[in-house]
This record gives sequence, structure tokens and C-alpha cells, in this order.
Amino acid sequence: MNATDPRIERLVVMLDDLEADVDETIDLADEIAAEADRSALPALEAALARSLTERNSFAREMLGGMIAAIGGADTLPVLVRASSLDLGDDQDGLATEIADLVAAHPQRARTVLAPLVTDEDLDVVHRAEWALRFAG
Repeated sequence: MNATDPRIERLVVMLDDLEADVDETIDLADEIAAEADRSALPALEAALARSLTERNSFAREMLGGMIAAIGGADTLPVLVRASSLDLGDDQDGLATEIADLVAAHPQRARTVLAPLVTDEDLDVVHRAEWALRFAG
């Protein structure tokens, strides 16, 4: 699957639609995550950024999980920045994705998250410090 796969656009529409079938949306997200390669990350990361602007916590969680599954520990900075925004949800799914990636790849996590510990945004700093606790 490549970045121009029309399923990504369809998923974004479904994530924005309050009337969309949740199970169908999850199934499509799982399908894309299972078949995608790293070339899909820019489109997914752009959709994630848009979901943050629109304060769509469901989309943040779905897209964050997909990004984690496709990109692994290298995507931790994107995920931690997304997680640092308070959208009023519990973030259980996204927090689990972050914690699991850090625990599975502690050295890589330390490397990619180190710059966030000195970020200008204190919410990002706090979230990065929280994530690094799972590096052992």
C-alpha cells in the first residue's frame, strides 16, 4: 500500500463523520495499518495534525495507533506531541501505544525523545518525560 491509497482518505472522512459506523471505521483502520508501509506515514501524520486542530480525540486515538503500528519507535515524537494536547479524553489507547513502543525499543525511544525533553512547550516536555519512564 502506498501513500495515495484512497482508503486513507475514506478513513479520514469516516473519522470526521459522527454518523459513521464505529466498527467499520476501526476495521478500515486495522486493515490499513496491517497493509501499509512507511510511505503512508506522511498522509496519516497530516490527518493526525488535522484531528488535533479539530479536537477530535477519536481520530487522534485511531490515527495514533496506526502511526505507531506502521512506523514504530521512530514515530514517538509525533505521538508524544499529539498526546500532549488535552482534548478532554482519557487517552488510554494512545498512552498504551506510546508506553509499549518505549518499553519495546528503549534505546531508540531515548534517542528520538531526547529533544522533546527540552522543548519550548512544557506539556510536550512533561509527556516526553512520562514516556521515558517506560524505557527502564
